[in-house]
Amino acid sequence: MPVRVIVRTVSELCITVGTLIVLFVVYVLFWTGVRADSAMHDQIDQLTRQWAKTTTTSGSPAGPGRPDPYVPGRPFAVMYIPRFGFTWNKLVLEDTATDTLKKGLGHYADTVQLGQEGNFAVAGHRRTYGDPFKDFPLLRPGDAIVLTDGTTWFTYRIDKGPYKTVPSDVEVIDPVPRKSGYTRPGRYLTLTTCDPEWGHSHRLIVWAHLDVTQPVDTGKPKALRR
Repeated sequence: MPVRVIVRTVSELCITVGTLIVLFVVYVLFWTGVRADSAMHDQIDQLTRQWAKTTTTSGSPAGPGRPDPYVPGRPFAVMYIPRFGFTWNKLVLEDTATDTLKKGLGHYADTVQLGQEGNFAVAGHRRTYGDPFKDFPLLRPGDAIVLTDGTTWFTYRIDKGPYKTVPSDVEVIDPVPRKSGYTRPGRYLTLTTCDPEWGHSHRLIVWAHLDVTQPVDTGKPKALRR
């Protein structure tokens, strides 16, 4: 086979491979985010409608009573972080399985439920699947993290972070995380994500305490008012 034909064949293969790589990168960077955001907004709408059905005829949410157990892979809350913009809101689902984190943020199943005494810990992707925690390094002490379960607004305030550690440092989600600066039991929130932005060799952590709660029928909390 002439050398010219071999060179042309190899060149065409390289172009084909390069094109496939570019298409894959576009899929990872763009299309997964579009699909994730669309699906998440649909689920937030569904969850909001579900909460509305539990509202009493007087217009007030039904009493929360004893919290129901969270169902693995199912949404139970919505999170807002004003530092990321007033349009930023993400679904919070139970567990941190791979498929769950494709749909939103994941609650560490071995930590307490929202608002309870202990550590309510949540993980999220830094990049891909909607890039929920892309701007995680922008978080600062004093920033608000607001969640709702349909009956109550929970406003947490960051005390420490972003703190960089390794994936094996599971103590960051302890009931009283040793490196958080907390020394006694309380109602805490931990957020975790990957670092660097496109890698997973390390983790970024922020810790927050529950600052204030209020029923949803009293309107949005102060932290979400523009």
